[in-house]
Amino acid sequence: MKSAINDKPVLDLKTVVYATDFSLCSQNAGLYAARIAAYFSAKLLVAHAFTLSQAALEVEVGDRKVSQQRVDLKNLLSKEALLLGMNSMEVTPTLLEGDPKDAIPRLADRNGPSMIVLGTHGGGRLERGIIGSVAEEILRSTRWPALTVGPKVQSVTPKTLPFERILFATDFTPVAASAATYAVMLAEAFGARIDVLNVIHDSVIGHPEPLSDLRNRFYGILDGLLPQQALEFCDPITFVAMGNAFDRILEHIREQSIDLLVLGIRKTSHLGMEMRTSAAFRIIVGAECPVLTIRR
Repeated sequence: MKSAINDKPVLDLKTVVYATDFSLCSQNAGLYAARIAAYFSAKLLVAHAFTLSQAALEVEVGDRKVSQQRVDLKNLLSKEALLLGMNSMEVTPTLLEGDPKDAIPRLADRNGPSMIVLGTHGGGRLERGIIGSVAEEILRSTRWPALTVGPKVQSVTPKTLPFERILFATDFTPVAASAATYAVMLAEAFGARIDVLNVIHDSVIGHPEPLSDLRNRFYGILDGLLPQQALEFCDPITFVAMGNAFDRILEHIREQSIDLLVLGIRKTSHLGMEMRTSAAFRIIVGAECPVLTIRR
């Protein structure tokens, strides 16, 4: 992100890092990564992080040869990069040795400003890398925006980009304000409109303040949340819902045909990333659109 002369934030995206485990869920994420890289004229890194098996380690250290494991992974990466690079964009297969939660963010750091794109099916298998809780660990580790494509997201079509409707869900924290900046930048880049949603938690509904007054107060806060210039191009609409954040956000995505959800995440909140069952990751897995997370 950088600022223009009038301090208006604009999106500066040099690299899209697509983290793959070669699964079907990852393949859909790869198509999103390729579309985004092409849209912003960014280079695309097709990356896989791995750890050498004991047998491969003995070959490479003892015999000083390239193991079959490394050869096979390089071939898989090259094939995937070749498929994603059919639009003549700059695509580079990148094999990384190490833990994905460390290696992928480091790659993004070396090639910033970046966006990480990855898929998840929400399962617990860790055999091949970027799935389940490993995806969550990457979101928790990186300082760059991360776009996660969950198992309920439809396959990419020619109409997938540009996104037409973006949902920004907020709990009025500083990290949510940071996510609002990205929501506005993407809305301008894609020519999209923004829905701004706050969910009043069940525990607040019993507050002595009348429900109508409580709702109106939150509407007033939401109306002042986005920068004034956002009103000029993204036609923001504010929504206040009552109940459970997980249910209301997914409901809004379905009912309003949302193309992209933007969430701010931090380590402690009802949208936090402290554990695998946290609301934020549950939303990612349950959402019918990709989810862009901003960590601060």
